[in-house]
Amino acid sequence: MKRFPWFGFCLGLLAISTGCANTPTSKTPSPILPLRTVRLYETGVGYFERTGEVSMQEGTSLPVPAAHVDDALKTLIVVSGKGRTTVDGLEFDSSVTEGMARALAALPKTQDTEITYLNLLSSLKGESVVVRTPKSTIEGRIINIVVEENPEKPNSSESPPDSDESNSKTPVTQTLRVLILSANKEILNIVASDITSIRPLSSVTQARLDLALNALSTRGSQSRRLIRVMANAQGPVTLGYIAETPLWRTTYRLVLDDTKPEAMLQGWALVHNDTDENWQQVRVELVNGRPDSFLFPMAAPRYGRRPLVTPETDLSTIPQLLDRTPDGIWGDHADIDEYQSYGTGYGYGAGYGSLSGSRRASAPSVRMGATMSQSPPEASERLSVGNLASVRQAEGVESAALFIYSLPRPVDLRAHGSALVPFVQSSVTSPRITWVDSQEAPQMGVLFTNRAGQTLPAGPVAVFSDGGFAGESTLDRLKPHEQRYLLFGVDLDVEAKKKTDAEVHAAQLIVLEKDTLVEHFTTTQDLRFLMENRSGQSRAVHWALSLVDNANVEGADEVRYDKESDKYILVFHVPAHEKAERKVRIIQGFQQKHSLDTITFDRLDSLTTQSTLSASQRNVLDTAKEQQKKLEQTRSLIADMDEAMKRIESDLERFREHLKALGGEKGAGAAANPFVKRILDAEDQLTLLRTKRQTLVDRSHEEQKTIRRTLEPLVAPATSSQP
Repeated sequence: MKRFPWFGFCLGLLAISTGCANTPTSKTPSPILPLRTVRLYETGVGYFERTGEVSMQEGTSLPVPAAHVDDALKTLIVVSGKGRTTVDGLEFDSSVTEGMARALAALPKTQDTEITYLNLLSSLKGESVVVRTPKSTIEGRIINIVVEENPEKPNSSESPPDSDESNSKTPVTQTLRVLILSANKEILNIVASDITSIRPLSSVTQARLDLALNALSTRGSQSRRLIRVMANAQGPVTLGYIAETPLWRTTYRLVLDDTKPEAMLQGWALVHNDTDENWQQVRVELVNGRPDSFLFPMAAPRYGRRPLVTPETDLSTIPQLLDRTPDGIWGDHADIDEYQSYGTGYGYGAGYGSLSGSRRASAPSVRMGATMSQSPPEASERLSVGNLASVRQAEGVESAALFIYSLPRPVDLRAHGSALVPFVQSSVTSPRITWVDSQEAPQMGVLFTNRAGQTLPAGPVAVFSDGGFAGESTLDRLKPHEQRYLLFGVDLDVEAKKKTDAEVHAAQLIVLEKDTLVEHFTTTQDLRFLMENRSGQSRAVHWALSLVDNANVEGADEVRYDKESDKYILVFHVPAHEKAERKVRIIQGFQQKHSLDTITFDRLDSLTTQSTLSASQRNVLDTAKEQQKKLEQTRSLIADMDEAMKRIESDLERFREHLKALGGEKGAGAAANPFVKRILDAEDQLTLLRTKRQTLVDRSHEEQKTIRRTLEPLVAPATSSQP
C-alpha cells in the first residue's frame, strides 16, 4: 500500500467548532478536488482519494451523499506529500434526523405518525401568517384549530324516528375551522376548506418547515452534501475517505490447452459507479480482503437526558388570584356536614440509555439428546490400519491479509454506470479428469491449481476447449497453490461402474470405557471398478469415496483427497478406446460405542462369535452375555408388572366412577356396596405389585453392577495397545 509521508491534523476531533478555525467560512462552495483513485473492498465499502492543489483562501470541499456523511467524518484523512499542510477543521451543514426536523417544525415526532393538513395547521399556532381565501386576504396570528362535528340531516326516505334504526348512532360530518386574531385585533372563524393558502411570515418558521421537508424527502439521503476542509496547504493535497459502494464481483474464463495439462485463466471484475460523478481517468484497485467496517451515527447532533429535580414544596406557575378570589377558593361549604378528604403528591422519573455496539454475545443453547444403544461408527483410535490423511493437500498460504489487484489503465466510467474489466491473466495447471461420484453419470472436469500468486476471489468460471464453449463451473475463494476440482459437464465418452465382491466385518478389540463398551473393528472391502474410455485421448478417472483417515487402499494408481467434498479420490488411468477392470482392496479401522444401559444379549452374543478377538476377551464377553440374559429377564418381569399395575389403576378409576354414580359409600352402606369391596381388593393388589416391582428393580440394579464387574478386565491400560 501507499506510504503516507505525513498525515494531516488528526480528524478524530471532527466535533471541533467551526468558530475556532482560523479560516473564515466561505459563503460560496469551495473547489472540489478531482477523483484520482478508488479502492473497492469485498465488504461493500470503497476508499476514495481526491488529489489536487488547495487554495489558501478557499480551501476545498468534499462532495458526498447525505447518507455517507457519517462515514466521511469517521474516516477522512488528509495527506500532504511535502508535509506543509495545516488542517483547521471541517465545516458542513448539520444533519437533522427526521424526528428532530418534525420537532423543530412542531409536527408529530414519531415517524409512524402521518403528517396531515390538521397537523400542519396545528404547527402554526401562535404564528403570524397571511391567509388567502377566494374573497379576501387576512394577516394575523393563528389562535387555534377547531374540529367541529355536525350531525347529518336525515333524508325523507330514511326510517321514522320511532323505528329501531333510530337508536343507532347518528352519522356526523367534521368541519375544520381556523381561529385567527387579525391585525385589527378581530377574532375570525374561517372554514379551512375556504382557505387557498397560508404563508407564515416568520423566516425562522419558514426555515424550519424547509428543514423538515428536507429530512422527510424520500431522496434526502441521496442528495449531495459538501464537507468543506479548512486548511492552509502548499503543494498538492490528497483527501481519502470511506464510502458505501456496490460489491465488486468476479467472473473467469478458463481456456484449456488441447495437448498440455495447462490452461489460461482470465479474471474479469464487474465494478459499478453508483455516484453522481463521472469517473475520468480514475485508477481502480480491487482488494481481495474483508476489513471490518461498520455504520456509526456521527453527523447529526445528539442530546442526552437529565433528571428533573424539583423543590420539596409544590410551586405553581399560575398565580392563585389570577382568575379566582379567596372566597371562591374556600368555597360555599353548603354540604358542611359531609366530610371530604384531600391529598396531594408529586413525583418524577428519568430513564437512561447507552450506545451499544453491533457485536453481541448470544446466550449458549442447550440441546437435549436421547440415549442411544450404539453410536455411529467412526475411525478407531486404537487400531492402526493406515493413514490416508497423509495424502491431504497442504493448506494454501497467503503472504498478506489483503491482496490488491490494480487495473492496468485508468478507467473512464460515467455516473451510475457499470463496467466489466480484466484484472488477472495467468497460466495455470489444469489437467483434464473424469469425475465419478456414487451412481451419477461421469463428469468432465479439470484439477485446477492456483498458480496466479495471489488469492483468487470466488466467482463463476466459463470453460472453453477445442475452439468452443465446454461448460460452466464455480470457483470458491482459492489461495495460492491450492487445488480444486472444477466440473463443467457430463462426460459422454466414459462409462464407469463399481461392484462389491466381498465385505468382511471383523472385531479386533473390545475396550470398557466407564459405562460404555467400545468395539474396535476393521471392514475389508474387495471392489471392482469397471471403466470404458471411448474417446481418442487417455482419461484419468477420479473416483470419489467416503473413507475414514484410518484406512489403507490397494490397487489404485493414486489416492488423493478433495477438501470441498471431504472425500478421498481413487485415480485410475484408462488409455484411449480401451476398457479397464481394476481390483481394489480397502481396509478401514472403525470403533463403535455401546452403552451398558442399553446393550442387548444379542449384541454380546454376536461379539462372542468373533474369532478375531482374543480368547480372554471372548470368555469375558461370554460370561457377561449370560448375566445380560438374566438382566433382560428381570426387566421383562418389571415390564409385565407395569402393565398389570396400569390395568388395576384403570379398574380403580372405573370403580370409583360407578361408586360415585350410586351415591358414594353412604348410598347403601359400605358392606352392602359391591364396588367398595372391589376398590379395596384392587388397592391391596396394587400395593402388593408395587412391593414386588421394587424388589425386581433392586435386583436389576445388582445384576447391572455384576455385569460391570465382569467386564472390568476389558478396561484399557494407560497406553494404547495394538491387536
